[in-house]
Amino acid sequence: MKIYLPLDSAAVALGADEIAAAIHAHARARGVHVTLVRNGSRGMVWLEPLAEVETPEGRLAFGPMTLADVPALFGDLSQHPKALGKTEDLPWMKGQTRLTFARVGVIDPLSLDDYRAHGGLKGLERALAMEPAAMVAEVTDSGLRGRGGAGFPTGIKWKTVSEARADQKYIVCNADEGDSATFADRMLMEGDPFTLIEGMTIAGLACGATRGFVYIRSEYPVAIRVMQDACRIAREEGVLGTRVLGRGPAFDIEIRVGAGAYVCGEETSLLNSLEGKRGVVRAKPPLPALQGFLGKPTVVNNVISLATVPVIFERGAAFYKAFGLGRSRGTIPLQIAGNVRHGGLYEVAFGLTLGEIVDTIGGGTASGRPVKAVQVGGPLGAYFPRSLFDTPFGYEEFAGKDGLIGHAGLSVFDDTTDMLDMARFAMEFCAIESCGKCTPCRIGAVRGVETIDRIARGDIAATPLLIDLCNTMKSGSLCALGGFTPYPVMSALTHFGDDFLYEKEAAE
Repeated sequence: MKIYLPLDSAAVALGADEIAAAIHAHARARGVHVTLVRNGSRGMVWLEPLAEVETPEGRLAFGPMTLADVPALFGDLSQHPKALGKTEDLPWMKGQTRLTFARVGVIDPLSLDDYRAHGGLKGLERALAMEPAAMVAEVTDSGLRGRGGAGFPTGIKWKTVSEARADQKYIVCNADEGDSATFADRMLMEGDPFTLIEGMTIAGLACGATRGFVYIRSEYPVAIRVMQDACRIAREEGVLGTRVLGRGPAFDIEIRVGAGAYVCGEETSLLNSLEGKRGVVRAKPPLPALQGFLGKPTVVNNVISLATVPVIFERGAAFYKAFGLGRSRGTIPLQIAGNVRHGGLYEVAFGLTLGEIVDTIGGGTASGRPVKAVQVGGPLGAYFPRSLFDTPFGYEEFAGKDGLIGHAGLSVFDDTTDMLDMARFAMEFCAIESCGKCTPCRIGAVRGVETIDRIARGDIAATPLLIDLCNTMKSGSLCALGGFTPYPVMSALTHFGDDFLYEKEAAE
């Protein structure tokens, strides 16, 4: 009997480890041999812990599992109280286009044989037969853009580093996933670590780099452990640490753990931290692609960007580029959270409207109340009201509505949410997390909190001051933290202005 149960942090937080222990205990008591595979999550967080039993007809899903549901796994599965049917037939799974996350939840994350059996290393095999310039062109032609921030074209970074002259180059994976409602990086590393290793190795071959670093935030202990184990296995199997697959130049990866500073999600702060320095923003130029880690040419890409590279090399740039809209090509792993009925990870081509994502995929609010706002792009993203729900999910489309996609995390809020409080939270968050490098961010955020508090006390005359302050922060900050903090504040004021007046009206 073969059972799959996620080791994913969300599933573990909901009791997956206890379910695993109970499965082993019941199997021993019944004399049944069970192979329990701790896989990644399928992304349906509301169904975690989700157990899957392998049958001749396919995997059958059961969830959300409790300890009381374990004994029934050893009986008539059709009568199990948590039976959901075939996993692949569930609506959440059938509606997706899983490319980057194709193996997550399917394979044993630490089995390189399982990885190969499901298409792993095919992209690397193809890359080894290509010249570096052709590899860079493949990524450029695919239209792949950074999946962790402003959507900068991945191929341009690679080309700059590839053409730079230096005795040493580096590939750095930014796994410091600090935005609210984001968990795609963690899920990928926990559920399919070899695809990230493969993507980084291809990047190394294309750019002439021999060393790579994965910078993971300390709050991700499972991802850290899985990535460390995966790198060890990859070395033992000749994928890392020696000539790549016995043919290419040597490439190796080291896992580094950050201390949890939000600003280290910004690439230059991350590089400072990686070098053992204080995590503060560097002025640009010079660009990290020319003077990055230890002053050497460095590619800094997000987890999802690098993990998508093997798909592009296995199936071709044209295949990947055929998905999406405008300049937003390929697929995007949506992370749906907040007050939402069906929260989790959903990979789909760019182009769905925000309303389709929230109402159809997410199922509306968990509270059953009307959706008031959706924040896209983490704590620095704009709040979109229902009047903007026809906005297609694409980088330029969101920018055209004064929003940003960022890491594609969505936080859903119902009509009981006070948007003045949310605007204050954004400013306070910036004040707390600022590295202190630039004045608009360091001082502006503090003054912003004070100004919002004045408005909350009924001083509506402070509103123009808040607008001026936001404009100053947008134009004067060195990094996204200070530069994007005005987005949630201004969107809250623009679209939900009544929330900024309620205390004044009450006083009158």
